[in-house]
Amino acid sequence: MFETFAQLNLHVTEMPVELEDNSPVYRGFLRELPQIVGEGHSRQELYRQLAEGYAAYRQSLVEESREEAQTTSLLSAEQLLKYYDGETFDGFSIDTKA
Repeated sequence: MFETFAQLNLHVTEMPVELEDNSPVYRGFLRELPQIVGEGHSRQELYRQLAEGYAAYRQSLVEESREEAQTTSLLSAEQLLKYYDGETFDGFSIDTKA
């Protein structure tokens, strides 16, 4: 599991091990995505939680992009221009008189 994060170019930052109720607690987070945190009574549990958190993060990105694609595909070109306050972008032109 350690190499999985390396393959994704993610780095795990592990906090110092703490003792709670006489058992070690490992805590850490992904350096590139500090909102993804994990903890456990073993390193494997810590890394499993981080992997689950990253998988949930990736899934939310996929769902977000799907929703955005569906929303923009339902709009006509004229509605899209209104949505973007009538701004036109470099290299973008549309014939609305046709």
